[in-house]
Amino acid sequence: MTTWPAVLFALLAAASNALATVLQRRAARTVPLSAGLRLGLLVDLLHRAVWLGGMLAVVAAACFQALALSQGALSVVQPLFVLELPLALLIGRVLLGGQIPRSGWVGVALLVVGLGSALAAAAPTIGTTHAPFDRWVPALAVCAAVIVTAVGAALRRGAGGVRAACFAGATAVGYALTAAMLKDATHAWQTGGPAAFFSTWQTYGFALTGVLAIFLLENAMQSGPLTASQPVLTLGDALLSLSLGVTLFDERVRTGWWLLPEAVGVALVLWGAMLLSRVALARDLTGTQDEAPVAVREGTGPGPADI
Repeated sequence: MTTWPAVLFALLAAASNALATVLQRRAARTVPLSAGLRLGLLVDLLHRAVWLGGMLAVVAAACFQALALSQGALSVVQPLFVLELPLALLIGRVLLGGQIPRSGWVGVALLVVGLGSALAAAAPTIGTTHAPFDRWVPALAVCAAVIVTAVGAALRRGAGGVRAACFAGATAVGYALTAAMLKDATHAWQTGGPAAFFSTWQTYGFALTGVLAIFLLENAMQSGPLTASQPVLTLGDALLSLSLGVTLFDERVRTGWWLLPEAVGVALVLWGAMLLSRVALARDLTGTQDEAPVAVREGTGPGPADI
């Protein structure tokens, strides 16, 4: 199905992203909420040392992800990032305190079992390491259209679950597309070295799309409850990555009666994600609107204690 080094690097990438989640979401809680799409949100966050530490963890995650994608299938590597939320809860408990209730541990178990069973049933095969440009054109067009549609739908809604879910959907597309371009860029590095890597359009494409995805995620976290955004983000990223793996890189998954255990696995992942998103520690880490400090909700900005 894939090489063990690819799985190991994917798990390290998920752990690094989990650490970034703990640090970045704490920083995001200290900036004021706004009714619109805040272009100055990242500027505000750049002044927070905690957020910068989270960005360093993001860079480490990108390096591990590139190593994983260079040795394994996109349809395997990217779904393993589903483990980011339970890892974030565990790291958050160690670094920030808080308790994970029994329902949270049940959610972790459901998510792990569901992910394992779905991947085992699908048994994705490693396809090509490079996608021809004629496949990229329709993939980019569809992904861009979905992101624009989702963001437009979010902006037409007030703060709440629907707005958060729409931003999360756009984020999921951005994450999956970033991973696909990163896989192609790593192929350029392997075949032509740094010169080929920095001369291919996919390198700049995954950098720009990655920044866009982070920006959309910050807005999703501030738009509504985690129970609305996290399931969409968790399943959306995994399913879209699988689709891009099949359409761009000729990866294959089992169909026929295997679709039944695959569907059961996906349902368990969704159930686990919903349970985890209700854990108080998860809401604290994400800094969603229903858990934001009074000063932030009222738009008065953070005080010294918040920083």
